[in-house]
Amino acid sequence: MFVAAAGRLFTFRPGGALTPYARGPGGYRTARGPEPYIAVTGSQRVAGTRCSFGTATIFALEPGKHPGIIRVGTDGRASRFASVPATGLLTGVAFDGVGHFGHHLLVAFRSPSGVTTVLAFDCDGRVRAITSKAPALEGGLAVAPASFGRFGGDLIAPNERNGRVYAVRPDGTVLTLATSGLPHGGDIGVESAGFVPQGFGASDGAYLADRLVPGNRHPGDDSLLRLSGSALIKSGVHAGDLLVATEGSAKTILIRCAATCTVKYIAIGPAVAHTEGHIIFAR
Repeated sequence: MFVAAAGRLFTFRPGGALTPYARGPGGYRTARGPEPYIAVTGSQRVAGTRCSFGTATIFALEPGKHPGIIRVGTDGRASRFASVPATGLLTGVAFDGVGHFGHHLLVAFRSPSGVTTVLAFDCDGRVRAITSKAPALEGGLAVAPASFGRFGGDLIAPNERNGRVYAVRPDGTVLTLATSGLPHGGDIGVESAGFVPQGFGASDGAYLADRLVPGNRHPGDDSLLRLSGSALIKSGVHAGDLLVATEGSAKTILIRCAATCTVKYIAIGPAVAHTEGHIIFAR
């Protein structure tokens, strides 16, 4: 797994320790404090191009006065991939590994008025807007597998302010996937999402970053939280299910969609937890 912490990147293997990554000449570094969400791409050819982003290429959001997207190649060298308008906030990034968005890199950008634009970037750096009228979306966005009912292939995005989970379709339509039933509001509500992969077993685990935010109601403790595969399976989790966790205390729900969607509360993290980013599954 790749981990973003303290303005740098690390790799992590379950049972091991964090290992510095992309630290050589031209490596990755950003300011401490903001939320530089990351996504890792695959080798699928991007629709309308003759290129791909490349397996294990990292794209990191760059908040601040000059927001943009930073590309970190497998050689550990970082470069500015794209810039976005400086009048808003970058709030999420995900790679479309399923293909309904043409294997583009999907980025959420929120305006000062609270409206979110979802941008799709190809591997040549060209960009188009999927929608410019989405509600406030933030955190660990994820693209649903094709098996996820009528929302298969859609971009799934939580809204911490109202507790809802939305699906953004390739045509720009935004639908309410589910209401979390969990506490909502700034720094409290649903923030992180991830889909259980095929072959997930009892010896595997789900991981989520707990960010240190001194003075916050949920101050966090700079750790990685883990839910064991055995506990998840016991709670009824199957491959293709969606897990969504709140920013405050990592309260976690299971969402399963077929003809309709069901929501089940399955876990909670430490009371102090301040969780951010994607829910990642590892062997």
